[in-house]
Amino acid sequence: MKTFFDILRGVVIGLANIIPGVSGGTMMVSMGIYDTIIGCINSLFKDFKKCIKTLWPYALGMVAGILGLAKLITYLLGTFPMPTNMAFIGLILGGLPMIVRKMKGEKTGIAGVIAFVLAFALVVGLKAIGGGSTADAAITLNFGQMIVLFLMGVIAAATMVIPGVSGSMMLMLLGYYNPVVGSVSGLVDALLVRDMGAALSCCGVLIPFGIGVVVGIFAVAKLIEVLLNRFPGPTYCAILGLVTASPVAILMGLSLSGITAMAVVVSVIAFIAGTVCAYKLGGE
Repeated sequence: MKTFFDILRGVVIGLANIIPGVSGGTMMVSMGIYDTIIGCINSLFKDFKKCIKTLWPYALGMVAGILGLAKLITYLLGTFPMPTNMAFIGLILGGLPMIVRKMKGEKTGIAGVIAFVLAFALVVGLKAIGGGSTADAAITLNFGQMIVLFLMGVIAAATMVIPGVSGSMMLMLLGYYNPVVGSVSGLVDALLVRDMGAALSCCGVLIPFGIGVVVGIFAVAKLIEVLLNRFPGPTYCAILGLVTASPVAILMGLSLSGITAMAVVVSVIAFIAGTVCAYKLGGE
């Protein structure tokens, strides 16, 4: 049963990582598995068998969420933006009590207050910057472009691992969100119709990007582990700031024009459902 719920947690993380403004790292914190995943990533080569046993359900769920449900989430965001976003806000806020419990007994002081404020401002500021339209990058498969895709993967992974910072939003700011997500959807469609030429073309984009993601995850996971070990109080305050700012950033991107009473009711139900899910998935 634990494995099943870990796969579901992975699905949530995967979905969060493909939605601009929503952070996969935030979902990890809200579900109480952030420390576990970061620790296993950093100890992967020291205790390979144990870490793989811990990580594989999350990884499987993430892949299933990204490949299997990406189109569904895109449809829901386009057709029912307010209820869908409120469900994710519920998922985020439902995990706040767990973060507060982790902070008990940790010394925070003025450093913790500063860390909280700066982290909160970072998320809101990034959302404000990303509010404008950004042109998609033109991708031509050559060595130089592959290096750029690798670097985009590193940047995306770094921001995906840090709670509150949306890797998808960063890719959108840099103009690589639609090309990368389009390549994922294109790969799935090509495999379904057995069009190997189109599949290989999509892989030309996704392989260097994916390698960058792996490198970025390992680099940032090590940094987070060092901060949690040396400065636990201020680090948890920063994480709390990042997480609490996430709902604000999501709401900043919502348009309230044309909202009906029914949409408000459904949004409240979705928010409650998200909160309950976060509480259940965050249970040990």
